[in-house]
Amino acid sequence: MDFKVVQKEIELQSRGWIPTFHDISREVMEIVEESGVKNGVCTVVSHHTTCSVMIQECSHDIDSFDIEYLQHDLLDIMRKMIPDFAEEHQYRHPGPIHTQFGRYVNEPGDYTSMNTDGHLRSVFFGRSESITIKDGKLDGGEFAHIYFIDWDHVRARHRQANVTVMGTTEDVGDRKFHGGVTVNTLRKYTDEEKADDVHYTLQLQARKYEKE
Repeated sequence: MDFKVVQKEIELQSRGWIPTFHDISREVMEIVEESGVKNGVCTVVSHHTTCSVMIQECSHDIDSFDIEYLQHDLLDIMRKMIPDFAEEHQYRHPGPIHTQFGRYVNEPGDYTSMNTDGHLRSVFFGRSESITIKDGKLDGGEFAHIYFIDWDHVRARHRQANVTVMGTTEDVGDRKFHGGVTVNTLRKYTDEEKADDVHYTLQLQARKYEKE
């Protein structure tokens, strides 16, 4: 069976002043199609510590911030959990040593380190998503889109999403687990758990007497 690995980099430009949600679904699907992999896995990874990758439904409606409604709902929740970095010393990070490091690597100003909110949000969401490839297509479901989120709104930034496609160029045969029988995940009580208990008998007798 022929196994193949393909890696591509998607270059992006974030706006700054507000988190940016990049819909990269079309680009990722194109990479998968051109890879020649029929069955395998596609992994999309953020190259940055203040960015995340998310798979979610397209909300269609867009507000005046050029953000889909569902994305803005998500941003509102994140702002409650992790408030926007709005004033100096709001968070412990960045400390004086980190700020000095920023100057050492030629950051344009100390303000560029005031992105603690972006780092924390990235930790919550994670920096990658993996999607199954079936018969040459991403198996994301009927409504799934792939979004690259730049939580760092301190300034406009050039960003990169890394895409790795791994799998076989051949068919894999029947995918049905146990012939496609629906798995029952409901709790199954043991005979001991279902056994009669004297308390049940007393309750039944009490009800019987009440009716009489």
